[in-house]
Amino acid sequence: MKPKKLGSLFFILGGFLAMDVHAQKSFNGLNMSLGNLSRLSHAKTRSISAENFTGEKGKGGMAVEGTGSQAARDLGQGWKVSPCVRIQPKETFTMATIQGPGAIQHIWVTPTGNWRYSIIRFYWDGETEPSIEAPIGDFFACGWGQYSQINSLAICVNPGSAFNCYWEMPFRKSCRITFENLDEEAMTLFYQIDYTLTEVPEDAAYLHAQFRRTNPLPYKTDYVILDGVKGWGQFVGTYMAWGVNNSGWWGEGEIKFFIDGDGKYPTICGTGTEDYFCGSYNFENRETKQYQVFSTPYSGLSQVIKPDGVYNSQQRFGLYRWHIMDPIRFEKDLRVTIQALGWRSGGRYLPLQDDIASTAFWYQTEPHAPFPKLPDKDYLEVR
Repeated sequence: MKPKKLGSLFFILGGFLAMDVHAQKSFNGLNMSLGNLSRLSHAKTRSISAENFTGEKGKGGMAVEGTGSQAARDLGQGWKVSPCVRIQPKETFTMATIQGPGAIQHIWVTPTGNWRYSIIRFYWDGETEPSIEAPIGDFFACGWGQYSQINSLAICVNPGSAFNCYWEMPFRKSCRITFENLDEEAMTLFYQIDYTLTEVPEDAAYLHAQFRRTNPLPYKTDYVILDGVKGWGQFVGTYMAWGVNNSGWWGEGEIKFFIDGDGKYPTICGTGTEDYFCGSYNFENRETKQYQVFSTPYSGLSQVIKPDGVYNSQQRFGLYRWHIMDPIRFEKDLRVTIQALGWRSGGRYLPLQDDIASTAFWYQTEPHAPFPKLPDKDYLEVR
């Protein structure tokens, strides 16, 4: 008896990716995991780096000029002649141009310079406006310009500044990735983009990511993580760099998901900021009376920056929540907000005016609605 066609559903559990009947029938090497690593595929594995700018088969390590030329002068071609690139001030470097169909499966980068001044953008299928646009640090859950170890399924950040991304990024016609240096100084970029060339299922959507920052948040105003999304898709993650401008607890605010035409009130309303990021009771370690940093596959309070008693006067936090097991599905539109809420005298809530930045991750069909203009260099700056 022929199995009934099921709606496409992918879920990850402890690194195991299970696919429905329809997805199994069209398996082509796009989705790999411990659960199906033994299954053979005719998908083509490729990789782009400074040692193979095009990712072409049999074209790696051929450089005769590059950033390693001097070190390799006695050894010659094939001996780490072009391990990285130098990106000049105000320059936009094209990291990858790929003709599809296929999918990005892993990205590793280790950039020098100011992470807020380095902007990564992804363009799918020849589009002129990016589907992903964010400072490199915020895209990799390190929005404060300081190293923070991340041990999650979607993002890993390893010593000393190794950013790794495992979000699956399918495309059908082409993929273009750029890296813009907004700074006044040149920077160095080591990078590797691992991808597959293969057929892409009809129900595979495109990854999108959008950065926003509000500093300070206007009084009695909800912070907007995402707005103006039009189309069919699913919200899959939030990273927030939260700078607190008051003393006391700052995380009473509720996250809200306004789905498919919701008006004043949302379909999904959380119960508190630490609750949304899968913690509880102020993220407090009851023995030390301090914030407890944690990093897990789906959520984390990955960074706590404490005042130093001199110029670093504010507390700053890095938090992530990946909706891998529980994507927020929408068919027409989506808006996501979160409240900044503390306590004032008399046991009353205090609307906060904090420095908040976020990067939202979601999959959707194309075309996507235009993004808000990225803040300028001065507004992006972390001080």
